[in-house]
Amino acid sequence: MENDHVAEQNKVIDKGETLKKEIREWVRSILLAVVLAVIIRLFFFQVTVVEGTSMYPTLDNHERLIVNKAVFYLKQPEKGDIIVFNYSANRDFIKRVVALEGDVVEIKNGRLYVNNQLKEEPYIKNYTMVDFGPVVIPEGHVFVLGDNRNNSMDSRDPSVGYIPLENIKGKALLVFWPPFNMRLL
Repeated sequence: MENDHVAEQNKVIDKGETLKKEIREWVRSILLAVVLAVIIRLFFFQVTVVEGTSMYPTLDNHERLIVNKAVFYLKQPEKGDIIVFNYSANRDFIKRVVALEGDVVEIKNGRLYVNNQLKEEPYIKNYTMVDFGPVVIPEGHVFVLGDNRNNSMDSRDPSVGYIPLENIKGKALLVFWPPFNMRLL
């Protein structure tokens, strides 16, 4: 009988040890998941919400995007990229890169010219822009415009100006919300 009592106590101790091990495993797994999520968010991807209509018709107000933050660790932005950049301490902008360092930008008769060549922009619906430039994009900067040119605060505005490469957070990759409007950019 005493052996049965000792065996019963050993089972209780074993169950307690098993429960402690399982709790430790869960805590370790949760901590690892949190650390990985933070690393992914800091260095690889972020979610951004479109605020406003400056990128219409390409992007609609309140759409949610996945932004690839790692792409510009390996290469410079290219003309046509839709980028997210830091406009101020608490505000990001989403715009399209239209010119790179050393390029000459001019808007005449509502049309965009880069290096004296008319740019075909099939994503633009309304070409009634005010004339601008010509300007030369300084080293280490890009020139950005919204696709809704008549309703966009972009590089034409002195408060935005040329975008330093270090202010670029990443390249817009995918619209994921609303789900019926999901698409690659």
